[in-house]
Amino acid sequence: MQNASARQPDAARGHTVEYLRVKALAERGVANAQHSLGFMYVNGQGVPQDFALAVEWYLKAANSGLEHAQYNLGVMYQKGQGVAQDYAQAAAWYERAAVQGYAAAQYNLGWLYAKGQGVGHDVQQAMHWFSQAADQGDAGAQNNLGMMYETGKGVPQDFKQAILWYRKAAEQGYARAQFNLALRYDNAQGVPLDQQQAISWFRKAAEQGYAPAQFNLALRFDKGQGVPQNSQKAISWYRRAAEQGHASSQFNLALLYDSGHGVPRDEELALEWYRKAAGQGHAGAQDNLGLRYEHGQGVGQDFEQAQAWYRKAAEQGFASAQYHLGLLFDAGSGVERDASEAIAWFGKAAEQSHVRAQFELGLRYESGMDVPRDYRHAMAWYRRAADHDYAPAQFMVGALFDSDEAGMLDSREAYSWYRKAADQGYARAQFALGLRHDSGQGVARDYEAAYFWYLQAARQGHARAQFNLGLMHAAGHGAVPDLVQAMTWLQQAELAGIAAAARYVKSTAARMNPSQLAQARCLAVRAELAA
Repeated sequence: MQNASARQPDAARGHTVEYLRVKALAERGVANAQHSLGFMYVNGQGVPQDFALAVEWYLKAANSGLEHAQYNLGVMYQKGQGVAQDYAQAAAWYERAAVQGYAAAQYNLGWLYAKGQGVGHDVQQAMHWFSQAADQGDAGAQNNLGMMYETGKGVPQDFKQAILWYRKAAEQGYARAQFNLALRYDNAQGVPLDQQQAISWFRKAAEQGYAPAQFNLALRFDKGQGVPQNSQKAISWYRRAAEQGHASSQFNLALLYDSGHGVPRDEELALEWYRKAAGQGHAGAQDNLGLRYEHGQGVGQDFEQAQAWYRKAAEQGFASAQYHLGLLFDAGSGVERDASEAIAWFGKAAEQSHVRAQFELGLRYESGMDVPRDYRHAMAWYRRAADHDYAPAQFMVGALFDSDEAGMLDSREAYSWYRKAADQGYARAQFALGLRHDSGQGVARDYEAAYFWYLQAARQGHARAQFNLGLMHAAGHGAVPDLVQAMTWLQQAELAGIAAAARYVKSTAARMNPSQLAQARCLAVRAELAA
């Protein structure tokens, strides 16, 4: 290797007086000057940046026993600057500085043991060196000790000790420790629950530019958790984190621009942030891009692009994307139709409690579509979705209990599940309850209750409920006789395709006087405008 002094630029080339002074001392073997010269070459301070020359001068100083030169030489080996990257050499030089009490070297050596880089993975050694540095006030080491106590790595889990070390680092202004301390106040781990303390520490870390804290603070303002809801502040913090590449902030910022929540709606800007987050592997953003390409929202419709983005998210285990990918395989959109592949993706999503996927599997097993018909399997999947209060699934559970063919007949269970769905406003279930009360099937006959449930379903456009209401008003059966109301409901049922309604419209019209007919026409126009 060419020696350092032989490679030095000539003094006549315009170097600073300070450089020439330090160089002269270094060449005379003064270790601190050798280190300073190395530092100048690392940072391009008064000389062109040259990592190789920096290593040569650091090595001279390090061999003299200068601990900060040993530390900096370790950094060069760890980063592969001026030398081939070599974690073992980095560890060796860090250790020489660490045993002399150099805190930064103790901290870095602790990390190498924690990660098993250049040395064997050894949490006890990591703990030892972090403790040495922490006792000297090194904030990074204090934070790492906090994490080890929090997770129980190398020591028994102890939230109070974790808090102690986090606080020491946080009070020195170490942003990660401030963030970790905020999380503990937020989750009541080692300290009483205190949202204001949590927000205070989140803010301290956020104001130092720590992106996870900025994101968390943005969430608070976005949702009004512990602070007054403020969309502008939420956007400001999301943006500060997003511009640092924080993927979840990029995604949430996209959602706000997409919905126009707190900002003017801007589909183009939303798409830009979705792409940034998706490009970093954010599964929610990838799924959202898939939806946009599938439906041509803000981009040209492109099923192949939709499939590609859904797959990226689906392979990360994102349930919504697995379901959407299943739908593409089922329809043959952007891919060759493959029912078994569709069902496999539905299954992956369903096992993660995606209710639409669970419901889809229930439908398939009930109907025998692309799978053998199996009412037990259908019921199992419907029940899993129904237990998440998914009203269509609650209705289908009721329908299976109501079915002779399924072999699970249980009128009380059927009524109970219909009622759950009906109470959520599901029209098919409301109509089913109306029929049961109308006919006395499994319950006492109750025309008033039948009328109530028919009316709930009819107002949502359920044609058979509209037809039945018309008949009840026309005959005065279970409802106040009212030919105008009868005509109104029967006409709506006829327009909705109930063939039998036409005959009853004629017979009801024949019983009405001109004033009633005019009133019925007026109501029909209002109903049409409302629709």
